[in-house]
Amino acid sequence: MTALRAKSSMPDGITIEPRNPEFDLKAALATDWVNNDPFLTAVFNAMSLSFPVGERSFIDSVRHFEGRINDEKLLKEVKGFYRQEGIHSREHRKYNKMLCEQRGYDLEALEGIYIKRNELSNNNPKVTPHVRLAFTVALEHFTASFGENILEGRLLENVNGSIGELWRWHAMEELEHKSVAFDVYTEVGGPEKLRSGIMRIAMLILAGDTLKVAFKILRHDKQLWKWKTLKSFSKFLFAQKGLIRLHAASYRDFHRQDFNPWDVDNRDLLEQWKNMLEPQPEAA
Repeated sequence: MTALRAKSSMPDGITIEPRNPEFDLKAALATDWVNNDPFLTAVFNAMSLSFPVGERSFIDSVRHFEGRINDEKLLKEVKGFYRQEGIHSREHRKYNKMLCEQRGYDLEALEGIYIKRNELSNNNPKVTPHVRLAFTVALEHFTASFGENILEGRLLENVNGSIGELWRWHAMEELEHKSVAFDVYTEVGGPEKLRSGIMRIAMLILAGDTLKVAFKILRHDKQLWKWKTLKSFSKFLFAQKGLIRLHAASYRDFHRQDFNPWDVDNRDLLEQWKNMLEPQPEAA
């Protein structure tokens, strides 16, 4: 049985700060905004389309166990996690609606892929509350690793303006709250073996559903079978700076028995981006 640990693992100097940003995305979403690349743009737009239902499920999976959390610091972090994820969902709902209006996509059909997946999970008796929380822990680790790569400039390095700010704001907050679901899972006795096993399943589901939505977008735009698209697809996944290699070390670390999300200390990176993305008070 997993030993219980009744405290937050979030290091000193980190606070979970729900922010209320505003982004003017209309012009960018009408274009292939990621380096004029249809495939990369479709992938990031497909990810945005997943966030409203995904982040709702993350909140629900943690909230199920809220009454079993005794550590006041962790409880405060849980509340901040809810608020950050709720605002992410709100901003990406606006993003998704505007995207589909600008480009003529069927919002209901695209979001429906993620909604159906969530409904299948909710109706499956084998998907217990611990399993749902393990999925959240796995996907929160992936989004934190993804966010780190965005903030370090390995992803979206040439994307500026409001849409770049949105993705970097989202990335920053994913890093801020990256240990919350993990700490809740640990405090309620979530098994290590389940956590590790669920990661493999979660990555397959995430990749499959995201690519399915991206391919629907590319088919609508008549870009699916073009050589440029296939080349970008291969580079994005398999190149030296492609997604698989960028996340390989993070994926391996997750399977260690002594894993903790803050094994990678991002405090300096967070401080840098907080100063860049948040308005600073004017000197007197």
